[in-house]
Amino acid sequence: MAINDLFRQPIRAINVGLEAFRESLASQGAEVVQVDWRPPLSGFVALTRTASGIDIDAANAEALGRIIRGRPLLVGMGLARRVVPGMGARMILHAGPPITWERMCGPQRGAVMGAIVYEGWADTYEGAAEMAASGAIAFEPCHHHHTVGPMAGIVSPSMPVFVIRNETFGNTSFATQNEGLGRVLRYGAYGDDVLAHLRWMRDDLYPALRRTIAKTGPIDLRSLTAQALHMGDEGHNRNRAATSLLIRQLAPALLRTSTKRVAESVLRFIDSNDHFYLNLSMAAAKSMLEPAEGIEGSSLVTVMARNGTDFGIRVAALPAQWFTAPAPIVDGMWLPGFSASDANPDIGDSSITETAGIGGFAMAASPAIVRFVGGTAKLALNVTREMAEITAGRHEAFTIPALDFQGTPLGIDVRKVMLSGVLPLINTGIAHKDPGIGMVGAGLVRAPRACFEQAFAALRALCE
Repeated sequence: MAINDLFRQPIRAINVGLEAFRESLASQGAEVVQVDWRPPLSGFVALTRTASGIDIDAANAEALGRIIRGRPLLVGMGLARRVVPGMGARMILHAGPPITWERMCGPQRGAVMGAIVYEGWADTYEGAAEMAASGAIAFEPCHHHHTVGPMAGIVSPSMPVFVIRNETFGNTSFATQNEGLGRVLRYGAYGDDVLAHLRWMRDDLYPALRRTIAKTGPIDLRSLTAQALHMGDEGHNRNRAATSLLIRQLAPALLRTSTKRVAESVLRFIDSNDHFYLNLSMAAAKSMLEPAEGIEGSSLVTVMARNGTDFGIRVAALPAQWFTAPAPIVDGMWLPGFSASDANPDIGDSSITETAGIGGFAMAASPAIVRFVGGTAKLALNVTREMAEITAGRHEAFTIPALDFQGTPLGIDVRKVMLSGVLPLINTGIAHKDPGIGMVGAGLVRAPRACFEQAFAALRALCE
């Protein structure tokens, strides 16, 4: 007996929450309206003002406005030891919240070992591991030095970095050059081939790009990202359009400032590496978010970062405090020969892109991204719509054609995450859990709820 027969009239139902109930009713011929609702996360109460009288919504409006007004410009390059503030002589920066060698995951250890040999501090990878374990190397998060690094996020003193200046507020951020995919240091791979590539990037690629940028003058990265969103990129795992636009900006000056051999090798490398713009996208996002840090009463997230062991967030009102939880496993698509059993937990600073309103938050602009990270074109649209539930507003410069040029969801509000139960979604690459191997896939992952519960508790304490 169908459900309509039972009640002797058509059934019009509103289903709240679990999609499975809607499907059951619809299969029996009932007309069903689905309401996507989740209970608030544990510990939620409404927060409107701090104990000192700060209006939280007003603080968030100020933070959002600063992020939107930010204009990141690529202004130059330099070696990390010369340009990154606080970079020590025997220091290695890493992705994610603070961590010790003993707690580092396999790919982060592998990248550290590779960096130590690259710097000439040890002759062998075994010796590098011993040095790292001895306490002779200082490890600090990239985020503590206005820097971001994809995957393992390793930055050592003699690595070249891009210099990005937020023209509106004057702050500066940094990121290394992107190595490409496969067996590369940022995925935890090391070996003669990996180091030879890094040395080419230092000895040939970096000087050529440094001369080129000096010739072109500042390059507007916000404009490049905005254009790329209209061309099928989302700014995290799909950067084909942005990389192409960057080549157009660089090529004439590159040809004027380098020999034919060098220019050809640089253009060939960037053209073959659709992820080349990723590191610039990340540093641009970092530079836009930093001016929001320290705004009293603001509940907006200014950092999401992972080191392969921990996932951490930071909040505008509490800029020096990390709220951490175990890094989750990514729901992935695998390269040939690999599976979920090979995967390391989520890793990298690249979730700074989602924090700034692109990446997973802009998937509606990039339906083709699902061929890399999984899902469907419909999922890409739905993710962007869902992320709007937990953000304070939309980015005026980053717009999405498929959504009638609405701005991307911007400003993750810890209060809205707690109220809705919706967790930020990140699209990301996946590293092998063992050091020395490299990339094994890509996929989708949610930020852990425990990070937001901790951050909310700290914000609540400011209101009592």
